[in-house]
Amino acid sequence: MAAILMEHTEQGVIRWAFRCRRRWIVGATVFTALHQVCEAAVPVGVGLVIDHAIRDGSPLDLLAWLAVLGAFFLVLTTVMRLGGRCNRRASQGAAHLLRMAAVERVLDPRGFTHRTDPGTLLSTVTNDALRIGLGNRFWALAGGALAALLAGAAWLLATSVPLGLLVLACLVPLLVALRLFATPLSARSGTEQAQVARATGTAADLVLGLRVLKGLGAEAAALRRYRTASRASLAATVRVARWEAGYESVTLLLNAVFLAAIAWAGARFAAEGTITVGQFVAAVGLARFLVGPSERLGAALALRARARGSARRFAALLDEPYAVQDNGGELPRPRGDMALRGIVHGALRGVDLTVPAGQVVGIATGDPAAAADLLDLLALRAVPEQGTVALDDTDLTAAGPTAAHRAVLVADHDGDLFDGTVAENVAAALLHARPDGEDAADPARRPPEQSASVVAAMAAAAADDVVRAGPDGDRATIGERGRFLSGGQRQRVALARALAADPPVLVLHEPTTAVDAATEAAVAAGLHRLREGRTTLLVTTSPILLRHCDRVLFLADGRVRAEGTHARLTDDEPAYRTVVMA
Repeated sequence: MAAILMEHTEQGVIRWAFRCRRRWIVGATVFTALHQVCEAAVPVGVGLVIDHAIRDGSPLDLLAWLAVLGAFFLVLTTVMRLGGRCNRRASQGAAHLLRMAAVERVLDPRGFTHRTDPGTLLSTVTNDALRIGLGNRFWALAGGALAALLAGAAWLLATSVPLGLLVLACLVPLLVALRLFATPLSARSGTEQAQVARATGTAADLVLGLRVLKGLGAEAAALRRYRTASRASLAATVRVARWEAGYESVTLLLNAVFLAAIAWAGARFAAEGTITVGQFVAAVGLARFLVGPSERLGAALALRARARGSARRFAALLDEPYAVQDNGGELPRPRGDMALRGIVHGALRGVDLTVPAGQVVGIATGDPAAAADLLDLLALRAVPEQGTVALDDTDLTAAGPTAAHRAVLVADHDGDLFDGTVAENVAAALLHARPDGEDAADPARRPPEQSASVVAAMAAAAADDVVRAGPDGDRATIGERGRFLSGGQRQRVALARALAADPPVLVLHEPTTAVDAATEAAVAAGLHRLREGRTTLLVTTSPILLRHCDRVLFLADGRVRAEGTHARLTDDEPAYRTVVMA
């Protein structure tokens, strides 16, 4: 895994971004340096042309020097294009690899110890990765600028030793000043990105909960919340922009002083006859040319500072502790016997339950925190404080998330959909299908969305009604995150996708809260029929779903308080009746 090979520190991320694109960075630096050396030679060539024209005015000699200048410009054009191509591969290629490393960490089945908001993840994966990648341009910019400064100083020394020494004397304090002013940009850049991430996270939360907010009439409160986050982001951005503007102003001022000193000294030497007119023109041209490399050197330092600020945030994401450890264990072909023994975790205070293979078991609780903790343990997003979660007498924690996720699929209440058709969303579950089952060979004969398991799952979840209800039938797309569908339609498509995966153990959390009673009854019957002989856990308070369960476990105060059929618990357990009939 790429993220493992990277040292999770600011400098480690910067070094990794350099190493993975080293060849292109070296190429960009060489071509840029060659381009800058050729550019430095142009004023010298112009000065030589002037001196030869003044001295003897030979047309052939003049044409020869003009041809030399033309050759310089041809080389300039060629190396500039090659350097630009290498530079883009060095920066954009590194940004892509960094994005892949960040996504790899985000999707790692071991999860995060602490919950990270989507805005922070999105900002790190996109903006920070790009800034770090662009930091690879530092080497070409700095290398080209230094090559230009050294070449210009060498030409000046060849023209006039005092002029060359003056340039070198001015360059040292100029470069030191630029380095000192670039350092604070790193801290300010990190602050800005953190504020942008918070604003992005707030916006993402609002978009996800837009329908709920409208239903509650809370649009004004949501707008105020986003306005506060957005203004904080704007203030941080403005602070960084002010510092960058001040930095650029100081850079321009120092460069202007540098140019004026060179021009004044060159004019004196020309007036005294120490240098020729052509040498004076070359000196002034070189001094003017050297302003550009010194500015680019300042820009390179600023680019490096911004990359370091983003690298700190990127390293923090990669260094986030794992919620569970993957021990690389394997599970034998599972029968589907689930057991929780002495579980103490969050709101669960000593849960003991068993689910025999092949049963559809309901788990009802009036405590949302207990349901969430139970789902986290079954999905191996967390490790219990005490007790074990076992499949066929094998501890899932010892096996690790990779093996556990192949055997136990937890379909959360808010399952996300992607843009495409309903059938394409459901067919995505075939990636989880058994490698030796019918679906493993089916895609070779026909498209996955037409496979038998997809058709059966859509019928069981009443997702085929969603297709028939649309004006374009099975060709209709559902939009990003299923935004063209109603809440109930999204739930049915997500349920069909979970059923199509056909895992040995399927855990569903409130899969029908947004559908009407008639549809829910049809879904309950279809689910029980399709999962016959396969272990299924329904974490729900829906009486319609619980009625179709072989057995129901009632959790209260963090423990299993009662178990039996839905009908018996309704008659004998007032607390259960209150929870499921409310």
